[in-house]
Amino acid sequence: MKQAAYRGCLLGLAVGDAMGYTVDSRSWPEIQEDYGPNGLLGYDLVNGYADVTSYTQLAAFTCNGLLLGLTRGQVQGRMAPFYKYIALSHREWSYSQRSWNRPEHTYCWLLRQSEFCRRHCMDNRMLDTLDREDFGSPEEPKNGFSHPGGLTSAVAVGMFFHRHRIRLTEVDRMGAEAVALTHGSPNAFLTGAALAHIITCILRKPEAPLKSVFIHATTAIREEFGHQYSQAYEVANLMRNAITYAGSRNLKPVDVMERLKCTTCAEVLAGAAYACLTCEGDFDRAMIVAVNHSGRSAAVGAVAGAILGAKLGESALPEFYMECLEPVELLRELADDVFHGCTMEKGNKLYDLDWDRKYLHGGL
Repeated sequence: MKQAAYRGCLLGLAVGDAMGYTVDSRSWPEIQEDYGPNGLLGYDLVNGYADVTSYTQLAAFTCNGLLLGLTRGQVQGRMAPFYKYIALSHREWSYSQRSWNRPEHTYCWLLRQSEFCRRHCMDNRMLDTLDREDFGSPEEPKNGFSHPGGLTSAVAVGMFFHRHRIRLTEVDRMGAEAVALTHGSPNAFLTGAALAHIITCILRKPEAPLKSVFIHATTAIREEFGHQYSQAYEVANLMRNAITYAGSRNLKPVDVMERLKCTTCAEVLAGAAYACLTCEGDFDRAMIVAVNHSGRSAAVGAVAGAILGAKLGESALPEFYMECLEPVELLRELADDVFHGCTMEKGNKLYDLDWDRKYLHGGL
């Protein structure tokens, strides 16, 4: 596993999110009317910057929460299950989306970074869910939401894998739990399991072809969840359709994206998989395919960007995407923290003041 792949994953996610945000949920004819017959071909800048939305914010806060849990376990010798820290990070992210009733004491250092606290929630129903005392789980969902508002939290889960810390099946389970906190449809949280599986497999074996990674993920989700949720087969079928479409070179990418619809979590993952496969490792072209359609452009762009960024590494992301992306340095820092993990342990003399500040004292 290489540090550049971790950076590429978070930075690629942010690029796709920022690029897709300006055309999110607009129809393809509307996009063509504003940007020409080929659609959006790059950022539509606001005051010289490309804005990221809650897709990037949630992925970042989930990384923060997981590292908080890991650090408590290693330094203090006690910790709750990891999904509890994901829930905590989600709730703290929700504080960033409002300017009132923020608690005095918080745990996530990202809550003190203005770049991650802009009010750009792409699914406001999440905020209502996060205001409740209890969050959802795969066994006890709080709603039937299937839209991709919480999907990118599974990217952070996939990045968190370590062979000495957590098994791949546990990554899948945790990916489902992360999405189920706010989106209770099996279509949503099973897609979260598949996405976490995909990110982990890419980071573990970057030489593996993306097509085989996607097939492996869908097979794993069917085997792990299919006995309980018939929707596991729906997620798998959509992924198979995307793979088949990518092998048909006579199809126009935008026509395929319109067929895939790209509105629910499973459709978003299928659209992202198609964009990655049909563009054969060309990050810029994949982003153009990922955002030009009538569906959830920011979500598809974010997921495709995370997948290709992890596969290709930071150096494969064109510099013109980085220049206008405001949280670049913070995303690099966060990716490096996930890559290295907590180096402190209980009883060990090694002490990291910056890590202690961020992951034990909430950035204070």
